[in-house]
Amino acid sequence: MKPKKNAPGETAAASARPASSPEAQENYMINLAMKLVEKRLREGTASSAETTHFLKLATTKADLEKKKLEEENKLLRAKTETLQNAKNSEELYAKAVQAMRKYNGLGEDDEYADS
Repeated sequence: MKPKKNAPGETAAASARPASSPEAQENYMINLAMKLVEKRLREGTASSAETTHFLKLATTKADLEKKKLEEENKLLRAKTETLQNAKNSEELYAKAVQAMRKYNGLGEDDEYADS
């Protein structure tokens, strides 16, 4: 028995392996949608919304917005790293102060403090 042929534009989703995660499923669905819109654009049957979406992606403004988002992401990563470094520095200073107290005989480990 011959396998059933798909209609034009129809994909063999039933034969595809199920996605291993929600992210993989989402990426699969995005890929299917992109292929469908690409087919419609080639055939001249794309809706005005589909066409406009891709025209907007080709503008200088879209490129600048993308670069701005990338720079904002870099800034957020730098801020996160700075906060983490500040936390580490605070911990190091606290340990240094504790060591100095211990060295001067004022530390918590002083066995003669209770006498």
